[in-house]
Amino acid sequence: MKKKIHRADSRGHADHGWLNAHHSFSFANYYNPERIRFGTLRVLNDDIVQPGEGFGTHPHDNMEIVTIPLKGELAHKDSTGNKEVIRANEVQIMSAGSGLTHSEFNNSKTDEINLLQIWVFPKEKNIKPRYEQKLFKPEDRLNKIKTVVSPDDSDALWINQDAYFSLTGLNKEKSVTYEIKRKGNGLYVFLIEGQIEIEGELLSRRDALGLEDLDSVEFKAIEKSEVLLIEVPMN
Repeated sequence: MKKKIHRADSRGHADHGWLNAHHSFSFANYYNPERIRFGTLRVLNDDIVQPGEGFGTHPHDNMEIVTIPLKGELAHKDSTGNKEVIRANEVQIMSAGSGLTHSEFNNSKTDEINLLQIWVFPKEKNIKPRYEQKLFKPEDRLNKIKTVVSPDDSDALWINQDAYFSLTGLNKEKSVTYEIKRKGNGLYVFLIEGQIEIEGELLSRRDALGLEDLDSVEFKAIEKSEVLLIEVPMN
């Protein structure tokens, strides 16, 4: 098994006042030749957006974009006619496909929002743009792994890639095992909150671990934890 650890404080950082962003991979003005991507995982941004602020209308194409609000509400509007609000415990996916424009704003005038935005290269290019969001209850992932994005699970959001996103909330001292769903895929483990032990490494809040050449991996919560698991093709 190959592993690569990304500590929280090694991420790229940009504070624009209205936006405080941390980048796990090269993005915008942050460039690190050793942090371009992990397989088909291209972007993992940890953004805090101030009340009433956000990203004005901008274009995307041929990218699978997953948004996970951790706190607060995000107002989304795009050129295909979707106008939605995404809240904590919901997950949104947008297949940019042949091209679209969209905007994203903090839906609150008083409270900041913290969200993860993740980009994955698509399997098929120039598909018709599509949008979907879904609520995933915290109790459904308590001390077990819940798949929230998948190309072949009707209970999850569909993605145009052989990639799988899963969430788990672990109580202290609880362990779970993740089984790789497609042989050859790698796994990027991003610790949202808490502290876990995995493959001899201790991960703390916002640390991440990239794993390759594996069939399964077990991890244990040292304290109450929330974990995001991103399984992606490595080529």
